[in-house]
Amino acid sequence: MITIKGAATAEGSVIDLSLESDEESVIDAKGLTLLPALIDSHVHFRTPGLEHKENWETAAKAALYGGITTVFDMPNTIPPTITLERLAEKETLIQQQLKKIGIPLHFGLYLGADKSHFDQIQRCKDRIVGLKVFMGSSTGNLVMDDDNSLHAAFSLAASHDLLLAVHAEDEALIHERKSLFEGRTDPRTHSELRNDEVAARATEKAIGLSRLYKTRLHILHVGTKREVQIIKQAKKEGLSVTMETTPHHLFLTVDDYAKFGTKVQMNPPLRSKEDAAALWQAIQDGVIDTIGSDHAPHTLQEKALPYGKAPSGIPGVETTLPLLLDACNQGRISLKQIIYLMRQRVQQIYRLDSNDDYVLVDMQKKMSIDESKLKTKCGWSPYAGRELKGWPVYTILKGKVYELK
Repeated sequence: MITIKGAATAEGSVIDLSLESDEESVIDAKGLTLLPALIDSHVHFRTPGLEHKENWETAAKAALYGGITTVFDMPNTIPPTITLERLAEKETLIQQQLKKIGIPLHFGLYLGADKSHFDQIQRCKDRIVGLKVFMGSSTGNLVMDDDNSLHAAFSLAASHDLLLAVHAEDEALIHERKSLFEGRTDPRTHSELRNDEVAARATEKAIGLSRLYKTRLHILHVGTKREVQIIKQAKKEGLSVTMETTPHHLFLTVDDYAKFGTKVQMNPPLRSKEDAAALWQAIQDGVIDTIGSDHAPHTLQEKALPYGKAPSGIPGVETTLPLLLDACNQGRISLKQIIYLMRQRVQQIYRLDSNDDYVLVDMQKKMSIDESKLKTKCGWSPYAGRELKGWPVYTILKGKVYELK
């Protein structure tokens, strides 16, 4: 039995809680706040094929230290997860790695929509959390940039009642705009090349397909005011459209290229302060549904390459909750909103059963993000050196207490 004594709740009451467990453990939680453990519905843990950047041994530890006990992993690995056989192979590898470290992390996997493997959707439908469609290029080669293939993906997802999660950037427009930026080496070019029109055009197309086929659509890593407005209108229309934003679109802007360069290059790219402000407002308005870290680690050596050669993506599973707790202390978001965005709403959208996983946080704990203490294999963070107030101190996963030291 795990006994938690004197914990505060998000509502402000103080409770004792007993949880079924094979271990006997008593936690004096005076001064701590009890939250349901969070779900990160957007991670790239890099297994198989890219394990020099990350694997499930390192990433599971990073998740626990971030108060996260459930993750949904994306399909753009090497090889990509686009068939039942590859899905099964990936599941086996993940279970082996988790067993090795004794962290039974809950996980779900996406199937990658691939124009040559549409027959796999029916084969995999009962083993996946959703179908991932890349309308714009990112790590890997799963771009689906022709209309016939997009229609097929949306139609099949609807017929199998699958959630379709989309990376909404218009690949044709990106290619069209590249000639405008030839010779540019400033990393800020990335945000100008893949501008808000690139995102808006793809978002409108995805919503149109969702309207046509009645597909459950989840638009990932929304970063611009225009996207928020488009999706808000779709919701008013009654369409089954939800949206995710990321910590980097909330806490970083195009101004951060000056300090970090290609370190903060990601797809979709960083946006303006005005866009970030619109995202925070959309959280207050209840328009944003989820926050996913889009944890996409690369090595420092890879990120040190010049613009045009450096890969896109940053780590985030470990730092999302501390960043949000600090924002909570600043009055920018409430604990109830964090629980909604990273637990309750995710459960609704993905139709998940609940669990008895919890995280105890110390809302008064001040600590800087120290790269030498990070659990992620890539070993760096764009938030390094930031002092944050509010940190997870215990994570409880499947009846086992993990003290986060």
